Amino acid sequence: MRALLWVRVLNQVGAFALAFLAVVAGPRLVTPVLTVFGVAALASRWAGGVLLDRVRPRTLVVAGLAATGVALLALAAARTPWQILAATAATGLAFELYEPATSEFLARLAEGDRRRDAYALLGTALAAAGAVSGLLAAVLLPFGVHRLLLADAATCLAAAAVAQAFLPRPPVEAPARRRERWRPPVRLVRLTVSATAYAFGYLAVLMFAPFVLLQRGAPAWLPGLMLAAAALLAPLSRRPLSGRPRTALLLSCALAVTMALVRDVPLTVTAYLAWVMAGSALLGHWPALAADAAPAADRPRWFAFLGLSWGVAQPAVPGVVGLVAAVGGRTAAAPLAAAVAFVVAAGVDPRR
Repeated sequence: MRALLWVRVLNQVGAFALAFLAVVAGPRLVTPVLTVFGVAALASRWAGGVLLDRVRPRTLVVAGLAATGVALLALAAARTPWQILAATAATGLAFELYEPATSEFLARLAEGDRRRDAYALLGTALAAAGAVSGLLAAVLLPFGVHRLLLADAATCLAAAAVAQAFLPRPPVEAPARRRERWRPPVRLVRLTVSATAYAFGYLAVLMFAPFVLLQRGAPAWLPGLMLAAAALLAPLSRRPLSGRPRTALLLSCALAVTMALVRDVPLTVTAYLAWVMAGSALLGHWPALAADAAPAADRPRWFAFLGLSWGVAQPAVPGVVGLVAAVGGRTAAAPLAAAVAFVVAAGVDPRR
């Protein structure tokens, strides 16, 4: 478990691609690039879950990280619109392969309360790594966004090497999956609907936060510094709001509305930091529910189906934000759309 956490933390230290993809694309390509990435990531997440029936989690983690690193190198080298779109598609196709494998690893290695703590620890560790990521972004962004992509690729490849060297081989034996036709149960569908709404709101804020700050006149170094501060503050409110997901979601909604209404850069940053702290209580919430509810033989399919939440949300974000922008303005669109999504997530009870 420690080896897996170190692999994901190393990867997260350079995880710039998603937060700055809108900046990479530029105003003319932002919608098609984010849409292509989202569709490709949807296929990637489902493939990662299905492959768990045939491939060990360790193999998927190593292959997914290595493929993501190579694709990011291609994206950093891309210059023409078609090159950017092709490299974005390749990045998306590799981007989610290792996520179901990570969830399955943790589900096999822990049970009960230890399992919930493991998922929360993963989320907290990734948030802490985001502090270093934000500082690197603050340093590298003034030199060009392509420097961020190169750093992201380097950490992906380094994480793949660490996974190859230190993750157990073979891992704990996987249970034999039943061979009858599988259909998602009602509880999993409700869980996925709630997770999809949250994923949409989370991505709407994350993907457009640097763009919103720069549009409101922030200096180029501020988005990275904001991400670093957010990562440091995130764990502070996890315990007070732990076990109260609906409260955390409604608080996230209120703070997203605040981000949409204010125009001052310091107030925008303050609202974003508070939003991150509120959301820290939700780290690992949906995967932990799925791991507890799923029969052991069906866990790979549960994680694959639950992973569709992020895959569906990613391509939906740019289109929905674009529609909201026509009414509420470009810099208010993403947080307004996120606020509605958080309300939907709070209204669906995934425990039934």
